[in-house]
Amino acid sequence: MQSRIDYVRSILISSLLLLCATPLFATRHERVVDAWQPLNYDVAITLNDELTTITKARTKITIQILKDNLTVVDLDFGEMDVDAVSVNGSAAKFDRPPGFLNVQLPKAGNKGSRVLIEVEYHGKPKDGLILTADKDGKPSATGDNWPDRVHHWIPCLDHPSAKATVTFTITAPAKDLVVANGRFDGVHDDSQTRRTWTYTEGVSIPAYCMVIAVGEYAKSEPTTPPITPLSYYVPQSDAKLAVQGFTPAAPSLKFYSETIAPYPYEKLALIVGATRFGGMENSSAIVFASALFNRPPGPPRIMRMSRAFNIPVSLEEVVAHEIAHQWFGDSVTESSWSDLWLSEGFATYFAGLFVEKYDGEDAFHEYMQRAAQSYFAYEKQTRTPIHDTETEDLFKLLNANNYQKGAWVLHMLRSQLGDDAFFHGLRDYYNTHKGANASSEDFRGALEIASGRNLNAFFRRWVYGIGHPHYEVSWNWQSGNQMRVTVRQLQGEPAFVDPLPIQVVTAKGKQLLILKPNGKQWVQFFRLDSEPLSVEIDPEGTLLKEADLAGF
Repeated sequence: MQSRIDYVRSILISSLLLLCATPLFATRHERVVDAWQPLNYDVAITLNDELTTITKARTKITIQILKDNLTVVDLDFGEMDVDAVSVNGSAAKFDRPPGFLNVQLPKAGNKGSRVLIEVEYHGKPKDGLILTADKDGKPSATGDNWPDRVHHWIPCLDHPSAKATVTFTITAPAKDLVVANGRFDGVHDDSQTRRTWTYTEGVSIPAYCMVIAVGEYAKSEPTTPPITPLSYYVPQSDAKLAVQGFTPAAPSLKFYSETIAPYPYEKLALIVGATRFGGMENSSAIVFASALFNRPPGPPRIMRMSRAFNIPVSLEEVVAHEIAHQWFGDSVTESSWSDLWLSEGFATYFAGLFVEKYDGEDAFHEYMQRAAQSYFAYEKQTRTPIHDTETEDLFKLLNANNYQKGAWVLHMLRSQLGDDAFFHGLRDYYNTHKGANASSEDFRGALEIASGRNLNAFFRRWVYGIGHPHYEVSWNWQSGNQMRVTVRQLQGEPAFVDPLPIQVVTAKGKQLLILKPNGKQWVQFFRLDSEPLSVEIDPEGTLLKEADLAGF
């Protein structure tokens, strides 16, 4: 897929590609679900007493064959030692090119048939399952898989489009608690020093969201009953901080359930442990960074506090963000890495909506302005579209395009379509793709049906194109009580034709005027009752832009 910057450029590139054997742009290589797909993983892992290695593991993968005459199933798998491989209960041949475990089927499989592959292995994962001390120095084991690191400890198809159900059976020291995706099925003692825990996630989830967490946790629950089982697993030193620190969790679950759809999983565990991110949205088992509840080092300083929850605003926002992912990213998962904004932009915006509900409109506007400034700073260094098909390093997709600009795309759509059409379309989009995958075009289609509007040009500008408008607005008062408004767009990219509101204050009060651009420079006339006393561009913050008033 080529990068779509604007319609004309797309046509030019397509024409050149027909004439040139060497492509102009390198399209990122991604695994695709074409020959086979996983349906279920049954993962059994035994950890040693120090939680430093996997003494033995067994993963059973139920796959469905998608094309006739399939002879090899190419599992993503890391460098752990493989002890045995079987297909439908019989020993199977396999080979191990770097990053793969190629399993030979005893006979060619045909489209629609199912196969059970079992892999036995052991060792210390290179990545994905982080075996390290927690903040108190206690041994811990924590899954941390994004974007494609789960294959270092679970043989799988390691791409977000390959969703499946999963069961974890984890044997660990008796002093430890174990939590994983899905419903808690039970725990039993193997000996005085060992226990085995089982969890089952009955909803298909992306591979990067499949996790376990093992450690000497302090477990607690919210004081007010939530809409779904909710629990907190934190290092012992954070035991007294968890209930207050996670106060936004139950309200987030309620707010998103009412705004989007019912919570999609069997429970929610919030875990403080080993993740390289501020928070990682694993389905029904979110992991937050070890320093989540830490106060900044050094002398006390002024910290922005949440009016509603009496915790730092940054803590409120990260909890709301990761919980929003349970709907967007986990339940409805991006079809490709180019569609990552459907996960990160959505979680960023819905965290803002949560702030708006509980801390007020001023807090929401401040949140969105911080998002805009983050995007402007990023764009000065890197100019790529949100729908980025080229960046090879997936970690570089964790950028202000997918987060902050993605959130602003949603905010602008809401502003232009109105709340009724926007949220109706968003709920239809979610319900249509719940438990599955979706693309940017799927989202556009849902909004177009809900609003009755063609959004192709909007998506071409804001999702597949680069940049943002930079307005220079001037006005003068003319005879006949007319206000002449001139707008120039200063950005290098083509014109953004989104409606631009300005607020005019006259002796008789405020009036909102809507400018409707048709190019990079245009003039509009408005008849007013008296000469303006002041003019403000986009007073309610409905457009991602830079703007200057000129001519005064």
